[in-house]
Amino acid sequence: MSIEENKNLVRRYIEEVINTGDVADIEEFISPDYTEVHSGKRYPVGIQGARDHLLGVRQTYPGLELTVEMQIAEGQWVATCITARGTHEGHWMGIKPTGRAVTFTGVNVNRIENGRIVEHGGAANLFEPLLEIGAIRVVGEEG
Repeated sequence: MSIEENKNLVRRYIEEVINTGDVADIEEFISPDYTEVHSGKRYPVGIQGARDHLLGVRQTYPGLELTVEMQIAEGQWVATCITARGTHEGHWMGIKPTGRAVTFTGVNVNRIENGRIVEHGGAANLFEPLLEIGAIRVVGEEG
């Protein structure tokens, strides 16, 4: 696939699967060999793991919507800068639902192989939603 096709695949995955929560056609986007990479560790989770993860996130943030701000690609790799918006309506990291709206930014890095996402990693600014739901406070903040 070309670089533009790889970028389009990731964008479509965000728009058609992540933003809707409709995992019925996830196999169109995710490889059976799908691996999550976090803190330098590799977690081969496959299609079912990708499905379970997305459904779990959407239990916490049912109306989650990612906006693609920018994409940069080279070869098999696509980096996507996103802004995520949702409402904290489920338990998250031991925190009870607050009903508060959150917005945060992140960068997803995906590797495409044979027309599907085979590897995903990246980083999200989790400080933003933790602050917005009141799980942390800025030192010196009143209240």
